[in-house]
Amino acid sequence: MSRATLEKRPGDIARMFDAVAERYDRTNAVMTFGQERRWRRLVAAALDVKPGTRVLDLAAGTGASSLPFVAAGAHAVACDFSLGMLDVGRRTHPEVTFVAGDALRLPFGDGAFDAVTISFGLRNVADVATALAELARVTTPGGRLAVLETSHPPSPTLARLNRVYVERVMPVLARPFSSDPAAYGYLAESAGAWLDQDRLAAAMRAAGWGEVGWRNLLFGAVALHVARRPR
Repeated sequence: MSRATLEKRPGDIARMFDAVAERYDRTNAVMTFGQERRWRRLVAAALDVKPGTRVLDLAAGTGASSLPFVAAGAHAVACDFSLGMLDVGRRTHPEVTFVAGDALRLPFGDGAFDAVTISFGLRNVADVATALAELARVTTPGGRLAVLETSHPPSPTLARLNRVYVERVMPVLARPFSSDPAAYGYLAESAGAWLDQDRLAAAMRAAGWGEVGWRNLLFGAVALHVARRPR
Protein backbone atom coordinates (compact mmCIF):
# COMPACT_ATOMS: atom_id res chain seq x y z
CA MET A 1 0.00 0.00 0.00
CA SER A 2 1.33 3.45 -0.83
CA ARG A 3 1.69 5.72 2.15
CA ALA A 4 -1.02 8.32 2.67
CA THR A 5 0.10 11.85 1.96
CA LEU A 6 -0.06 14.85 4.24
CA GLU A 7 -2.94 16.21 2.12
CA LYS A 8 -4.99 13.83 4.29
CA ARG A 9 -7.30 12.54 1.60
CA PRO A 10 -10.00 10.65 3.52
CA GLY A 11 -9.87 7.58 1.28
CA ASP A 12 -6.10 7.28 1.65
CA ILE A 13 -6.27 7.68 5.43
CA ALA A 14 -9.08 5.14 5.78
CA ARG A 15 -7.19 2.58 3.68
CA MET A 16 -4.05 3.17 5.72
CA PHE A 17 -5.87 2.46 8.99
CA ASP A 18 -7.67 -0.52 7.45
CA ALA A 19 -4.23 -1.96 6.68
CA VAL A 20 -2.88 -1.60 10.24
CA ALA A 21 -6.09 -2.51 12.09
CA GLU A 22 -5.24 -6.09 13.09
CA ARG A 23 -2.15 -5.14 15.10
CA TYR A 24 -2.95 -1.50 15.84
CA ASP A 25 -3.50 -1.81 19.60
CA ARG A 26 -0.35 -3.88 20.13
CA THR A 27 1.73 -1.45 18.06
CA ASN A 28 0.33 1.50 20.00
CA ALA A 29 1.40 -0.09 23.26
CA VAL A 30 4.94 -0.42 21.93
CA MET A 31 5.06 3.11 20.47
CA THR A 32 3.88 4.73 23.73
CA PHE A 33 5.88 2.45 26.08
CA GLY A 34 2.58 1.29 27.58
CA GLN A 35 1.48 4.80 28.52
CA GLU A 36 -1.68 4.75 26.38
CA ARG A 37 -3.72 3.03 29.13
CA ARG A 38 -2.85 5.72 31.66
CA TRP A 39 -3.66 8.44 29.14
CA ARG A 40 -7.07 6.89 28.47
CA ARG A 41 -7.85 7.03 32.18
CA LEU A 42 -6.83 10.69 32.23
CA VAL A 43 -9.23 11.39 29.35
CA ALA A 44 -12.09 9.72 31.25
CA ALA A 45 -11.26 11.77 34.33
CA ALA A 46 -11.09 15.00 32.29
CA LEU A 47 -14.55 14.29 30.88
CA ASP A 48 -15.90 13.53 34.38
CA VAL A 49 -17.48 10.34 33.06
CA LYS A 50 -20.12 8.82 35.32
CA PRO A 51 -22.76 6.09 34.96
CA GLY A 52 -25.20 7.13 32.27
CA THR A 53 -22.94 9.76 30.67
CA ARG A 54 -23.33 9.79 26.89
CA VAL A 55 -19.82 9.80 25.40
CA LEU A 56 -18.72 10.04 21.78
CA ASP A 57 -15.25 8.62 21.19
CA LEU A 58 -14.34 9.88 17.73
CA ALA A 59 -11.59 8.25 15.65
CA ALA A 60 -11.83 5.45 18.19
CA GLY A 61 -10.36 2.80 15.91
CA THR A 62 -10.76 -0.59 17.54
CA GLY A 63 -12.52 0.93 20.55
CA ALA A 64 -9.71 0.40 23.07
CA SER A 65 -9.91 4.10 23.95
CA SER A 66 -13.61 3.66 24.81
CA LEU A 67 -13.03 0.96 27.45
CA PRO A 68 -12.54 3.36 30.42
CA PHE A 69 -15.90 4.97 29.60
CA VAL A 70 -17.65 1.61 29.52
CA ALA A 71 -15.96 0.63 32.78
CA ALA A 72 -17.33 3.81 34.38
CA GLY A 73 -20.87 2.88 33.35
CA ALA A 74 -21.15 5.42 30.55
CA HIS A 75 -22.97 4.88 27.27
CA ALA A 76 -19.97 5.09 24.93
CA VAL A 77 -20.17 5.26 21.16
CA ALA A 78 -16.93 4.53 19.30
CA CYS A 79 -17.01 6.24 15.90
CA ASP A 80 -14.48 5.79 13.11
CA PHE A 81 -14.40 5.91 9.31
CA SER A 82 -12.04 2.94 8.94
CA LEU A 83 -14.24 -0.10 8.40
CA GLY A 84 -11.23 -2.33 9.04
CA MET A 85 -10.75 -0.79 12.49
CA LEU A 86 -14.46 -1.16 13.27
CA ASP A 87 -14.42 -4.80 12.22
CA VAL A 88 -11.51 -5.57 14.54
CA GLY A 89 -13.15 -3.55 17.32
CA ARG A 90 -16.45 -5.39 17.13
CA ARG A 91 -14.60 -8.69 17.43
CA THR A 92 -12.23 -7.53 20.17
CA HIS A 93 -14.45 -5.28 22.30
CA PRO A 94 -18.07 -6.45 21.95
CA GLU A 95 -19.06 -4.37 24.98
CA VAL A 96 -18.51 -1.16 22.98
CA THR A 97 -21.07 0.34 20.56
CA PHE A 98 -19.45 1.01 17.17
CA VAL A 99 -20.72 3.43 14.51
CA ALA A 100 -19.12 4.22 11.15
CA GLY A 101 -18.83 7.96 10.58
CA ASP A 102 -16.84 10.84 9.13
CA ALA A 103 -15.47 13.46 11.54
CA LEU A 104 -16.50 16.19 9.09
CA ARG A 105 -20.14 15.00 8.89
CA LEU A 106 -20.95 13.22 12.13
CA PRO A 107 -24.02 10.94 11.88
CA PHE A 108 -25.54 12.22 15.13
CA GLY A 109 -28.10 14.84 16.08
CA ASP A 110 -27.40 18.17 17.75
CA GLY A 111 -26.58 17.83 21.46
CA ALA A 112 -26.60 14.02 21.35
CA PHE A 113 -23.69 13.61 23.79
CA ASP A 114 -22.73 14.87 27.24
CA ALA A 115 -19.02 14.54 26.42
CA VAL A 116 -16.91 14.04 23.31
CA THR A 117 -13.31 13.08 22.77
CA ILE A 118 -10.80 12.26 20.07
CA SER A 119 -7.44 10.60 20.77
CA PHE A 120 -4.57 10.70 18.27
CA GLY A 121 -7.03 11.25 15.43
CA LEU A 122 -7.57 14.98 15.03
CA ARG A 123 -4.30 15.46 13.15
CA ASN A 124 -5.50 12.96 10.54
CA VAL A 125 -8.68 14.80 9.53
CA ALA A 126 -8.73 16.91 6.38
CA ASP A 127 -10.28 19.96 8.09
CA VAL A 128 -9.55 20.42 11.79
CA ALA A 129 -11.84 23.45 12.16
CA THR A 130 -14.83 21.58 10.73
CA ALA A 131 -14.17 18.52 12.89
CA LEU A 132 -14.00 20.65 16.06
CA ALA A 133 -17.20 22.46 15.06
CA GLU A 134 -18.96 19.14 14.41
CA LEU A 135 -17.87 17.91 17.84
CA ALA A 136 -19.35 21.07 19.36
CA ARG A 137 -22.60 20.57 17.43
CA VAL A 138 -23.21 17.07 18.79
CA THR A 139 -22.32 18.08 22.37
CA THR A 140 -24.99 19.29 24.75
CA PRO A 141 -24.48 22.86 26.09
CA GLY A 142 -22.15 22.66 29.06
CA GLY A 143 -20.68 19.37 27.80
CA ARG A 144 -16.98 18.62 27.76
CA LEU A 145 -14.38 17.95 25.08
CA ALA A 146 -11.04 16.17 25.51
CA VAL A 147 -8.45 16.04 22.73
CA LEU A 148 -5.48 13.74 23.30
CA GLU A 149 -2.88 14.26 20.62
CA THR A 150 0.82 14.37 19.82
CA SER A 151 2.33 17.76 20.55
CA HIS A 152 5.59 19.66 20.88
CA PRO A 153 7.80 19.66 24.00
CA PRO A 154 8.43 23.24 25.18
CA SER A 155 12.09 22.49 25.87
CA PRO A 156 14.23 22.85 22.70
CA THR A 157 16.41 19.92 23.76
CA LEU A 158 13.43 17.67 24.39
CA ALA A 159 11.84 18.86 21.14
CA ARG A 160 14.93 17.73 19.20
CA LEU A 161 14.96 14.36 20.96
CA ASN A 162 11.25 13.94 20.28
CA ARG A 163 11.78 14.64 16.56
CA VAL A 164 14.49 11.99 16.41
CA TYR A 165 12.21 9.47 18.11
CA VAL A 166 9.16 10.25 15.98
CA GLU A 167 10.93 10.51 12.62
CA ARG A 168 13.59 7.80 12.96
CA VAL A 169 12.96 5.48 15.89
CA MET A 170 9.19 5.06 15.78
CA PRO A 171 9.01 3.73 12.19
CA VAL A 172 11.78 1.23 12.98
CA LEU A 173 10.03 0.05 16.16
CA ALA A 174 6.82 -0.44 14.19
CA ARG A 175 8.33 -2.93 11.75
CA PRO A 176 8.16 -6.09 13.88
CA PHE A 177 4.69 -5.30 15.29
CA SER A 178 2.64 -3.52 12.64
CA SER A 179 0.81 -5.24 9.77
CA ASP A 180 1.84 -2.25 7.58
CA PRO A 181 5.02 -0.59 8.95
CA ALA A 182 5.15 1.91 6.07
CA ALA A 183 2.01 3.58 7.43
CA TYR A 184 3.96 4.66 10.50
CA GLY A 185 6.13 6.83 8.29
CA TYR A 186 3.05 8.92 7.54
CA LEU A 187 2.04 8.96 11.21
CA ALA A 188 5.52 10.18 12.15
CA GLU A 189 5.37 12.97 9.55
CA SER A 190 1.88 14.03 10.59
CA ALA A 191 2.98 14.27 14.23
CA GLY A 192 5.86 16.56 13.29
CA ALA A 193 3.59 18.80 11.22
CA TRP A 194 0.85 19.01 13.85
CA LEU A 195 -0.19 22.11 15.80
CA ASP A 196 1.57 23.01 19.02
CA GLN A 197 -0.35 23.42 22.28
CA ASP A 198 -1.19 27.12 21.85
CA ARG A 199 -2.30 26.79 18.23
CA LEU A 200 -4.56 23.82 18.96
CA ALA A 201 -6.11 25.73 21.86
CA ALA A 202 -6.74 28.67 19.52
CA ALA A 203 -8.36 26.36 16.96
CA MET A 204 -10.66 24.98 19.65
CA ARG A 205 -11.74 28.47 20.70
CA ALA A 206 -12.34 29.46 17.08
CA ALA A 207 -14.63 26.45 16.69
CA GLY A 208 -16.81 27.67 19.55
CA TRP A 209 -15.33 25.88 22.55
CA GLY A 210 -14.78 27.71 25.85
CA GLU A 211 -12.72 27.17 29.01
CA VAL A 212 -9.91 25.73 26.90
CA GLY A 213 -6.82 24.44 28.67
CA TRP A 214 -4.27 21.68 28.37
CA ARG A 215 -1.97 19.38 30.29
CA ASN A 216 1.38 18.24 28.91
CA LEU A 217 2.15 14.52 29.04
CA LEU A 218 5.44 12.80 28.29
CA PHE A 219 7.27 16.15 28.68
CA GLY A 220 4.97 17.78 26.12
CA ALA A 221 5.37 15.17 23.37
CA VAL A 222 1.68 14.50 24.02
CA ALA A 223 -0.91 16.98 25.26
CA LEU A 224 -4.41 16.58 26.67
CA HIS A 225 -6.55 19.58 25.72
CA VAL A 226 -9.88 20.07 27.48
CA ALA A 227 -12.75 22.46 26.83
CA ARG A 228 -16.43 22.99 27.45
CA ARG A 229 -19.27 23.90 25.11
CA PRO A 230 -20.73 27.20 26.33
CA ARG A 231 -24.22 27.00 27.78
